[in-house]
Amino acid sequence: MYKNHQQDPGTAKAEAPTLQPLVPATAAGSCCGGSVDATAAAEEPDDVVECPVMTGTPVNRAQAEAAGLYRDHNGQRYWFCCAACGPTFDADPDEYAAA
Repeated sequence: MYKNHQQDPGTAKAEAPTLQPLVPATAAGSCCGGSVDATAAAEEPDDVVECPVMTGTPVNRAQAEAAGLYRDHNGQRYWFCCAACGPTFDADPDEYAAA
């Protein structure tokens, strides 16, 4: 007949397994897959801005400029957290510039 393949409750481990992230939080990228250098953000607060597309995401201006992750709109420069934010900004820059 059929056997029950479940583990006997008497032999189960007392602790449930814990889930570990695949990438440590300090090495994880931003929401769009780019990388956010939290150390640089903490050390140079004057050089850190918020991504206008992914609000709340810190962007190091120097790193964004070096990677080409910025746009100029109406005389103002906007820096992005990842490559996906530039085209999103381009689709409706007034919406993101107003934020």
